[in-house]
Amino acid sequence: MKITRTGVMLAAAMSVNVLAIGPAFAQVSGAEAAKLGKELTCVGAEQAGNAAGTIPPYTGKYLGEVPGWNHVKFSGDQPVDPYAAEKPIVVITAQNMAQYEDKLTEGQKALFKRYPTTYKMNIYPGHRDFRYPDYVCRRAMSNALNAKLVNDGMGIEGLGQVPFPIPKSGMEVLWNHQLPARAWTEEKTSDLASVLPNGSIGWGRAYARGLSQANSPIVEPKTEDKIQAMGNNTTLKPARDNGVISISHEPYDFQTNPRQAWSYSPSTRRVRLLPGYGYDQPMIGTNGTMTVDEDRLFNGSPERYTWKLLGKREIYSPANAYKPNAGTVKYADMLTPNHPNPDLMRYELRRVWVVEADLKEGYRHLYGKRVLFIDEDTWNAVMADNYDARGQLWKHAMVNYYYHPDMSGWQAGSQFFMDLNSGQYTGYGMTNEAKKGPILNEGKFTPDQYTADAARAMGR
Repeated sequence: MKITRTGVMLAAAMSVNVLAIGPAFAQVSGAEAAKLGKELTCVGAEQAGNAAGTIPPYTGKYLGEVPGWNHVKFSGDQPVDPYAAEKPIVVITAQNMAQYEDKLTEGQKALFKRYPTTYKMNIYPGHRDFRYPDYVCRRAMSNALNAKLVNDGMGIEGLGQVPFPIPKSGMEVLWNHQLPARAWTEEKTSDLASVLPNGSIGWGRAYARGLSQANSPIVEPKTEDKIQAMGNNTTLKPARDNGVISISHEPYDFQTNPRQAWSYSPSTRRVRLLPGYGYDQPMIGTNGTMTVDEDRLFNGSPERYTWKLLGKREIYSPANAYKPNAGTVKYADMLTPNHPNPDLMRYELRRVWVVEADLKEGYRHLYGKRVLFIDEDTWNAVMADNYDARGQLWKHAMVNYYYHPDMSGWQAGSQFFMDLNSGQYTGYGMTNEAKKGPILNEGKFTPDQYTADAARAMGR
């Protein structure tokens, strides 16, 4: 909730490597844009590996396929790990953490200190082998030359995928995360687990149908269409919330066309508008370990924070995360006390953009500061460190992405939100024990399925 109108964006760059949004938002030059597809990938990552050879060069040798995964399109079959035979090249523990701390986030270091006997990180060889379809590359090039921020960064004008492949500010990187190349349509049943320190678990389950016009491979997405994505979620568990239906609309410009959401209650058989939906409202079933705007680490309006670009770093990040999303992995093995089972997590050394969000004066949120780590190859935030109002580190979160042949892009799999104070955490978006995995880009959903009337009809 906005309390006063004193919160404003910073008006100038803060230093050479700390950039904040300013009043003018110019597109890049033709010479800069010409780097896309050459020294940069078509979406803006550095093609080359690092000097030490610990980050490999980008190959992009696979499009719409994953070696070893004999995927049948739109079947919902569970992912198969193309790197299953690999062994960790490094295992980081509390005992040797100091050797690697320059490549760890503050949240990761805090986990080592809090759980010195159980927490570890298995580091695997890096792979940059998968690529996006040509239409994604074409849109990224168009955006590099034409896209711009509007309304103090509250919105964008351009095409709906990768708006700023060569970013100049924290807000531009954030919008790349908000609008990466992801699924056009998504259908999945996923599980939520609230894991207490003693190992007991509270369960949730939801059936979701998503429609992202911004990612249509058929119709060119344009921001003047106003709505970038729509969600239709039905709660299945816990039993007390069974049948609750939520509808949401995500805009391209949060100032002129705020997010809208509706909820159908089976007990009242009524649909009600949810004003101010999002922000730090607790996600149902998470015991407060996850907020609504934490799905994929950040979503929704950026208005409550100033967004600073702290530069690019080499960080051990979850990547090529087929193992923690495999149908062969059981929740009983993955959901260990205090943090997910480290043996099932895969980390690689990756280059990530680091963006810091500081709560503006006059605005409120549970998190006084958020630090997002956004993968350069995909523009997806893969980790976040969140701080309380006193500036104390509070939570560490991560998302396990994997390349999915249905859409030839990166799918958000299991997400984990770990409270460093209480020792509890939430596993979110898990499909390991669902009858089917995600079905992506089938294209069978239409906007009329994402209205208050549609929710009312579904409920009845």
